[in-house]
Amino acid sequence: MAFTFNDDSRTQFEWLLTRYPEKRAALLPAMRLVEEQQGFVDNEALDYLAAQLGLAPACVYGVFTFYSHYRKPEDGKYVVMVCATLPCALRGAQMVADTFKQELGVGTGETTADKLFTLKKVECLGSCTTAPVCQINDDYYENLTPERIKDIVADLKAGRVPRHLSNGPTLDGGRCAYKPMMEAVQGKR
Repeated sequence: MAFTFNDDSRTQFEWLLTRYPEKRAALLPAMRLVEEQQGFVDNEALDYLAAQLGLAPACVYGVFTFYSHYRKPEDGKYVVMVCATLPCALRGAQMVADTFKQELGVGTGETTADKLFTLKKVECLGSCTTAPVCQINDDYYENLTPERIKDIVADLKAGRVPRHLSNGPTLDGGRCAYKPMMEAVQGKR
């Protein structure tokens, strides 16, 4: 079945178009709307966005494959993105990646058999002063140690929300990577 925006996503998409001087500039947040609606971005949704924004499908696919933070259909419930940029590398990114590999039993770019976790290496998460860092779905986990990673994985496997180490803007201390736009559209900000 071909992807289309539901009524809520359509309303938000139309609002987005008013925020940019050109329709194509709304591509990244439009991909996030797709992700919010169906949990991932697939080829059908990319074709739909290309048509909605008047872009060539190849352009949309190119943008989508450039960014690592959009969920793909094969991704697990929890997408663990380990920052590997220089500041994190100097402060233990390889240890972080190795600990996640050991705890999850998968390699980088792989998803656990139960589809619970996907492990990815990504470039700069913008939290250099609190390296090493990873992002799991929308939440940041900073100043990571092997012990902390084991606790995070155990909590997620047990269905608990892990304690956040960051001092971001959400009440539980985590940072949201996306929700501000949604809240602005819904008049909550």
